[in-house]
Amino acid sequence: MAEQEPHVPVRSPAPTVPARPVPPRTTAVAGVVREAALPALAPPVDHGTLGDLPFGNAAEAPGDVVLARKQPDGLWRDVTSARFAAEVLAVAKGLVAHGLAPGDRLAIMSRTRYEWSLLDFAAWAAGLVTVPVYPTASPRQVHHILRDSGAAACAVETAEQVRTVAAGRTGLPALGHVWQIDTGAVDRLAATGRDVPTEEVEKRRAARGPADIATLVYTSGTTGDPKGCVLTHANFFAEVDNAVALLHPVFHAVSRGPGASTLLFLPMAHVLGRMVAVGCLRARVRLGHAPSLKAEDLRPDLAGFRPTFLLAIPYVLEKVHDTARATAQRRGRGEAFDRAALVARRYGAATGAGREPGVRLRAGRALYEPLVYRRVRAALGGRVRHVISGGSPLNPDLVAFFAGCGIEVHEGYGLTETTAAATLTPPWRSRPGTVGWPLPGSAVRIADDGEVLLRGGHVFAGYWDAGRQQAVPPAPGEWFASGDLGSLDAEGYLTITGRKKELIITSGGKNVAPAPLEDRLRAHPLVGQCMVVGDDRPYVAALVTLDPDGLAHWQRMNGMEDVPPEELVTDAGLRAEVQAAVDEANTLVSRAESVRRFVLLPGEFTEGRGHITPSLKLRRDVIARDFAAEIEELYAQ
Repeated sequence: MAEQEPHVPVRSPAPTVPARPVPPRTTAVAGVVREAALPALAPPVDHGTLGDLPFGNAAEAPGDVVLARKQPDGLWRDVTSARFAAEVLAVAKGLVAHGLAPGDRLAIMSRTRYEWSLLDFAAWAAGLVTVPVYPTASPRQVHHILRDSGAAACAVETAEQVRTVAAGRTGLPALGHVWQIDTGAVDRLAATGRDVPTEEVEKRRAARGPADIATLVYTSGTTGDPKGCVLTHANFFAEVDNAVALLHPVFHAVSRGPGASTLLFLPMAHVLGRMVAVGCLRARVRLGHAPSLKAEDLRPDLAGFRPTFLLAIPYVLEKVHDTARATAQRRGRGEAFDRAALVARRYGAATGAGREPGVRLRAGRALYEPLVYRRVRAALGGRVRHVISGGSPLNPDLVAFFAGCGIEVHEGYGLTETTAAATLTPPWRSRPGTVGWPLPGSAVRIADDGEVLLRGGHVFAGYWDAGRQQAVPPAPGEWFASGDLGSLDAEGYLTITGRKKELIITSGGKNVAPAPLEDRLRAHPLVGQCMVVGDDRPYVAALVTLDPDGLAHWQRMNGMEDVPPEELVTDAGLRAEVQAAVDEANTLVSRAESVRRFVLLPGEFTEGRGHITPSLKLRRDVIARDFAAEIEELYAQ
């Protein structure tokens, strides 16, 4: 019998990296841009899977640092390509030893941590399909995902999560194993697989290809049960290879010190976090994991890790700005901070538009650099020069502020169905208020009714059919309908104006997209969340919650620390500040679309109460039901 050829891991691509990105090709109908397309910057992958990446890195650059792992003493230990490949192989052997067959589903329910990535790549190396589960998911959601995906095994983080899975175990006949990460399950998996031949893992890797399923990611679901989005290895390669090429300065160009690095603190159950984890390993960017978004937990992690770029949601950037201003105000320097912020916004707006800032603007920026801007960067670890922002729109003034502080913000837009980013803001060509260009190798089209349509190698293989245990592919050649409304400008920049299903139609027949108003309101330091209402009503109104940190600062500044929230929401001074935020947001829209009345709620919209999804999207029907009395009061004569 002829000796089998060894499996050749998929190699890192050699992307086309233009010195300055060239705008997309646009197509207009009757003077309105209807389509934008951008050529691919990376060749499509024709063999191998994501499970090959650790081994390809180890073969090409065994000594390169690809990850860092936080130790109990708080220090970060670097992990080389060779070491990570060895760990992935050991855990993959353990999965094989436990009887998991190629194509079986492994669910992972954990906060963002090193073991998440290790299990992900080990599962792919063993030919498995991973199924992320939010650690905050309700028992009903957990059982639905495990049952619908037909998961054969589940790795959880805590004992409480073990109990959650166990409570519905009788309804999960396919589930054969539940492992707890906190009690050393990953190390035990590696120990169990010591006798499994390395050739078995290589054979499984060789048998899988780009078209095979990599993961089932269940949408967080603002209504009903979440649906499983089938993402293939090819989807991830198309996404990360072209995103890394477009954002070459982010992933590769570092002015001084060690190479590019990022600290991932967004949940890996969300496709955005997974995309960045895969992209960093693909580009051999040093990746760290942080389990919490809370400022008191994240601040020391950022200071210790010192990333060069970050992936963040607008909430994080808003908190950095608001905390910096609150700190300055407590020190009696609030007016100085406001002047520095104005200079930063003007400077950032000029450079973002490709203009050279004037002498006075450059002098003002130099004056405030050590006093304000350096401290803003220090809050993110000190070395951050780029932030990739997604999840919801970011206030253009905030984009300009951070640019003036020396941090370029690249906004993006996408869905689970598009393996994260479908559009990205390219380097050196920021256009605040938009979400950038189509991902290279893809196209964006605007339908006649304004819906955003998407096409490209990053678009998913279809929704999971539990009965047939396979994806239901979309019709060949068709565009994916995003459910979002938007427009394209002459240079191919996409602007998102709202969700198609969330359009409010007042009793006067006015169509109102709530998202722009909500996003602008949420940017105020006092506002936590808000929901615009007015469907079949005479005018638009809003439910507003208060941000705990912003409210605590306001209480200190006004000598009202001991006043409970139930009383504060009726305080005239507090309401006046929120009214000013409402008035500012109303400048975005016409009189008919503006918020006429609002109510301040003493509590927050929380995931535990079912008001928001794990990715912080509003569950509008639940909020409307729970606050029906408050909504009726907004329209009482």
